[in-house]
Amino acid sequence: RAKLPYFIENISTNVYSIEELCYYLYHNLYLIDQTIMNEGLCSWIQEELELPALAAKLRSKISKFASAEDIVYPVFKEINYLTYEEMKSFNICLADFGKERQAVRQKRKGDALVENGMYVNAIQVYQKILERDDLNQQRKDFAVAVRYNLGCAYSYLFQMEKAQECFLQAYKESQSAEALKAYVTTYASIHDKT
Repeated sequence: RAKLPYFIENISTNVYSIEELCYYLYHNLYLIDQTIMNEGLCSWIQEELELPALAAKLRSKISKFASAEDIVYPVFKEINYLTYEEMKSFNICLADFGKERQAVRQKRKGDALVENGMYVNAIQVYQKILERDDLNQQRKDFAVAVRYNLGCAYSYLFQMEKAQECFLQAYKESQSAEALKAYVTTYASIHDKT
């Protein structure tokens, strides 16, 4: 256990051990990016956890901008974190992750941020997706799902006017009963002042 924690920026939390780091990586595949996998992590592993061999292994992978699996597996293997069945399941997730389009990965990242209560960060991710030039090349209702989730993130921050706009746009594009219900609910919350 480290005296000084490693701060994971994506979800604004500290980890104090290799086990906590493994838990984060296993449960937050879509949040693994340069904000966590960087020289700061390698230094923390080397100095605080006193695992210089693992730190050196990760440094070589990070400097080459390796894939998520090249970085995650050495951390898991350091303490044999996953059972055989969990490793098989995780391999499938990683394979699917590698096949997904960038926009889909970004949406899943936004969804993971919402799950972790990081609504402002999720909003930024969803807004970047909606600004993409290739948005119309995604599956049919992809933009609708992003707008709907953006509305949810706004509503969690009690920014009901912005949420209402997102839900209305999602409804106009899809005629979805779910989007309509969310729109009506936010509309009522704004206009029901009695």
